[in-house]
Amino acid sequence: MHRLYTRAGSGGFVVEAALKLAGVPFERIEVVKGIEPAAEFRNISPLGQVPALMLPDGLAMTESAAMCQLIAERHPYARLAPSVDAPGRADFLRWMAFLTSVTYPALLREYYAHRYTTDAGGIEAVQAAAVAEAERSFSVVDAALEGRDWLAGTHMSIADVYLLMLAYWHPEPAKLAVAWPNIARLCAVLREDAVLKELNASHAMW
Repeated sequence: MHRLYTRAGSGGFVVEAALKLAGVPFERIEVVKGIEPAAEFRNISPLGQVPALMLPDGLAMTESAAMCQLIAERHPYARLAPSVDAPGRADFLRWMAFLTSVTYPALLREYYAHRYTTDAGGIEAVQAAAVAEAERSFSVVDAALEGRDWLAGTHMSIADVYLLMLAYWHPEPAKLAVAWPNIARLCAVLREDAVLKELNASHAMW
């Protein structure tokens, strides 16, 4: 069985969503913030970051995007990603990489600004720059969604769920509807998905 090390409100949200959408049984192991985790978790995730995933064969993974792509590949019936030869595959790979290399780290710099400067008086400047970068990335994604229902192909993919998670990490999520209406439209649809709605009860993403 899969074992997912995670905590509410973390990047584990999208991995838990992928497992649930694919109907994959898993054990959810809570990693409490600020408390030294079990030795097994440190072996899986040397940086002590969640999520971390132990696969049924005993191999371990970090990096939420990699976990989501693996789950999608191993459970194609769930349609979490366009197939390798599908027209939407290129868009899927592009947006998964974009969200995890541009948007995700920008939002992390906003929430953990102290990690990105040695100047005690520079925290607010780091946060301001981080929010600006995250918002620039949301504008790029919003433009790409013009006239489209989903980021990749004609069906919801885990890339859309990834975007949902990051959108609600924005320090002012109410800004979505005004600044990025296409992202807001996609998020409104996903919020009504039964699996995601149930998952939100424990993660309180929106």
